[in-house]
Formats: sequence, structure tokens, C-alpha cells
Amino acid sequence: AGQQLIFSNTYHLLLQPGPRIIRDAGGIHKFTGREKPFITDSGGFQVFSLAYGSVKESLESGGELKRSNRKVIQSAKKRNDKCHWRSDVTGENAVTVTEDHVIFKSYRDGAKVTLTPESSIQAQRDIGADIIIPLDELPPHHIDRDSLAASVERSHRWEARSLMEHLKDSRERKQAIFSVIHGGTDVELRTKSLEYLTSLPWDGYAIGGSLGNGRDELKQLLWWMMPLFNENGRRDKCRHLLGIADLESVKNAV
Repeated sequence: AGQQLIFSNTYHLLLQPGPRIIRDAGGIHKFTGREKPFITDSGGFQVFSLAYGSVKESLESGGELKRSNRKVIQSAKKRNDKCHWRSDVTGENAVTVTEDHVIFKSYRDGAKVTLTPESSIQAQRDIGADIIIPLDELPPHHIDRDSLAASVERSHRWEARSLMEHLKDSRERKQAIFSVIHGGTDVELRTKSLEYLTSLPWDGYAIGGSLGNGRDELKQLLWWMMPLFNENGRRDKCRHLLGIADLESVKNAV
């Protein structure tokens, strides 16, 4: 299709085939036979979606915890479809978050997996993408402001730890790392996140977290926020709108 940049999913690559296998194969470019650039995420989005579902599911449920996908799996089995998901890895208690790490279960065998800011960077280093993303927390859209503010602060701490891990050998690896601006649709929290993260030595900036309940709310967010990236020396660094691919929204971000 002519894409210049492909987004690869660290969460799935972490569980299968594993970062070390990709590293030993020469990195993701040789592993896939593709020379053009790759970007990998931290794995955090997929981990937190185990509890709240996709963005669409979270918006439709009003932020309720995701129900078990047991019925989906049983239905797939009746149709003789291949289904590698276990029924006990989503919904309540699917994800445990502490200040240090996040714990989730593998959808393949139910094994507990611990993901830290440092281990996420190490995994992405082994995968060998050209652009990598720090570990952050993705709260649902329907969340009270105090909880959102606490989540933003945790993401800032995790991102700072991710950056420190990256900088240990970034010259050798030649990978770029983008921060992830958070704050939901709250103007004060978004501005605070942008100002703090752009003060650190990232190679570029990604806009993440909850981006509203639809295109109109996203449009309003981008219209007031994107001009801030043209101030205080931020203009020269790349920006990436995470998880958004429709042309209208991309144009609003330019």
C-alpha cells in the first residue's frame, strides 16, 4: 500500500515470538524483510484494554470494566474458528497497576507478565524499531478528574524512567524515542503534560491518552493544543497522533 512507516505491536510481539527471537534474527527489519522504518508502542495500550476494552468499547460502556470474553470464545469454537484467547485474561482483575509496574496475564497461556518502564524499553530495543514509545497508563475516557490527574502524574514518572533506560545506550542503538502527551480532554492537565514532557530530551512527541468521545471532541482538542507545539523550541521535533488514522483528524493535527 506504499506506507513509509509501519506501527508494530510490542504487546503481541512480547508474547509471541518474543523480543529475543526477533533480536537474534537481526531485528524487526530482517525478521520481516522490510527495510523501511518501524515504530513500536510500549505495550501499555493493549495491556490496559484488557480491563476496559477497545476505545470504542470503553466509550460505549461508560468506562465500566470489560466483561469476560468467554461467550466470544465459545462462539468461535462452535464455528471451528481458531481462537487463541483465554477467557480469564480480561475484565475485573485482569490488570494490576502499582507505582513500579503493571501485571497482566498472557492471552495464550494465562501466565503472569510484568511490564515496567525499563522492560518495555528493553523489549523495544531488542525488537529494533526506529521509533519507540515509553510506557504510560491509559485511563478510560469516563474517569473523574482526580483519578485522571493521578494517572497523568504516574505516566510522567513512567515516561521519565523509560527515557532514562533509553538514554543508557541510545547512541549505539540509533533509536528515536517519542514522549506521550496525556491529560484527556482537560485543558489544564493536557497543557501541564505538554509543558513537562517537552522539557525533557525526547526525539519527538506523541499525542496519546483519551482523545475525546468522537471526532468532534478530538477536533476541538487538537485545535487548541497543536499550536502549543510551535512554541518554545518545540516546532522542530516530530509529532505523532497515536491511534488515529482517519484523514480528517490527521489534517486537524497538522
